Amino acid sequence: MIYYLDTNILIYSLFEKDGKDNLSSDVMSILEDYSNLFRISSASVKEILYLYKSGNIVFKKSGLKNALEIIEEIKGVNIEIIPFNEKHLRTYANLDIRLSENKDPNDHIIIAQAISDRMPLISSDRDFKNYTSQGLEFVFNKR
Repeated sequence: MIYYLDTNILIYSLFEKDGKDNLSSDVMSILEDYSNLFRISSASVKEILYLYKSGNIVFKKSGLKNALEIIEEIKGVNIEIIPFNEKHLRTYANLDIRLSENKDPNDHIIIAQAISDRMPLISSDRDFKNYTSQGLEFVFNKR
């Protein structure tokens, strides 16, 4: 199966030293299943790059020397970065963002991509469940 990873899941699984402690056993089973494939939105990568460059996040596990290495680290574990395209924009345009208290436009982009591409989205953000009525297949990471 192919899954989209939310920003927080990628950070926990790839960049934080003790990040896997923040992943539920159900999510760990999905991540450790070698038959599964993983995608990440370019919006998530942009978020991570911004957090890293602004000093709001420090990756203790990976020992990264610059922001470009973040992209290489993601690609190095065979997670495909999916650019936001017109198909995703059309889903985003139809997304009813009033269903949730979540006001983060990056999250709405990530949700729109997962709906458009018909892939389950794994996240620790419980507000994402509000978008299942709009076609989101959601896997909640209960920490």
